[in-house]
Amino acid sequence: QVQLVESGGGLVQPGGSLRLSCAASRRIFSYNSMGWYRQAPGKEREFVAFITTGTNINYADSVKGRFTISKDNAKNTVYLQMNSLKPEDTGVYYCYISQNGRTWGQGTQVTVSS
Repeated sequence: QVQLVESGGGLVQPGGSLRLSCAASRRIFSYNSMGWYRQAPGKEREFVAFITTGTNINYADSVKGRFTISKDNAKNTVYLQMNSLKPEDTGVYYCYISQNGRTWGQGTQVTVSS
């Protein structure tokens, strides 16, 4: 089973940027989608963005125009570029891949605060 490792989280001021990476442990030949969810303290995990093998992309309304998801097939990696960050973007960001079921990474913390 493929494993996913997220990186790139950290502390950033409002209005700042971060780029998250999600690296798969092996080459992925087929999948339905890869993407990101996030979970703020005391809240349920919520959808952020996904990208399919056909490069169809979808975003949560709360991040449209600020976040960009992309992938590098040669590196088996999906990225989430986050710009114009807001305090409400704070949370643990989880990468997933949907194949036969869904596999999750361990999460990376993003904190937006002055």
